[in-house]
Order: sequence, then structure tokens, then C-alpha cells
Amino acid sequence: MEIGAIFLILAVLMLVAIFVIYPFMQKPGKILTEDHRISSLLAENDRILNSLQELDFDNTLGKIPEEDYPLMRKELLNKGVEILKQLDELKQSTDNSEVEKMLEDAIAARKNTSESQSMPSVDDEDEELEELIARRRLSRDSKSAGFCSKCGNAILVSDAFCPRCGNPTKI
Repeated sequence: MEIGAIFLILAVLMLVAIFVIYPFMQKPGKILTEDHRISSLLAENDRILNSLQELDFDNTLGKIPEEDYPLMRKELLNKGVEILKQLDELKQSTDNSEVEKMLEDAIAARKNTSESQSMPSVDDEDEELEELIARRRLSRDSKSAGFCSKCGNAILVSDAFCPRCGNPTKI
């Protein structure tokens, strides 16, 4: 073999080795850790929803004392609310944060004008605020398609099948 061929083979082997080793040398990025956090929160949310369904079912069967049921249900609901708040914080997109910032600015401006005036009047700011709220509700409601008829899991508009049980959605 010629010396040039040996150097070419070594160069190709080094490039292949670098290509294979490169992903292992990188640290996980912020996006991966956020995706992992969202995934774990969604799993915890599903676990709490299942626990609530089991608690309700056990209550209807009389397995749980009547005085313990409201406390247990309230505790599970509070945990679910905390998880949903964390999910909302992580899932905020730039569009939603801009709309929320505009809403907060409009509310702050409204508070400043209402403090200086004793009788608030309906003006263009109120109409703009109502329009922002309507847009926010529309964007939030357009993502949800309801619940699965088989297992009760929340279904998005883009889902063709229930993510939990696989039941086809009828949208």
C-alpha cells in the first residue's frame, strides 16, 4: 500500500470517530431539560388524575370513610393545580407572553386611571382589553378538543387517537 492511501484511510477513520463521539461529548441543552421537565410534569398530572378517579370510585363503593374523602380529594386537587401551574409556566410561548404583557399593561393603566377618577368610564382601552382577553381564550380553547369517551383523558385538536388508551377521536 502506498503512504498516501494509508494517510487517507487514517483521516477517514478519524473523521468517523469524531462524528460518532461528538454527541456524547455535548452537554444536554436547555431544551432537552425543559422537555424532560414537561414530560415528568405531564406524567405526574396523569398519575394524579388516575388517583382522583380511583378515589371517586372507591368512595362510591364505600371503601373510604365519608369524613376522609373530602380531605383526600382536596389534597389531590391541590397537587394537580400546582402541577398545572408549573406546566403553564413552562409551556408559555412568546405569543402568549406578549399577549399577557399587553393585558398586564392595560390592567395597570386602567388601575392608574381608576384611582384618579371616582367613576370609571367605558372607553377604547376597555374594548382593547376585551379583545385581548377574547384572543387569549380563543387560542387556549382552540387547542383542546375535549375528553376521551373511553378513559376521560384530555384530547387535543391534533390528536387522532387518545394518547392514553388509543381510542380513536371523533372530531
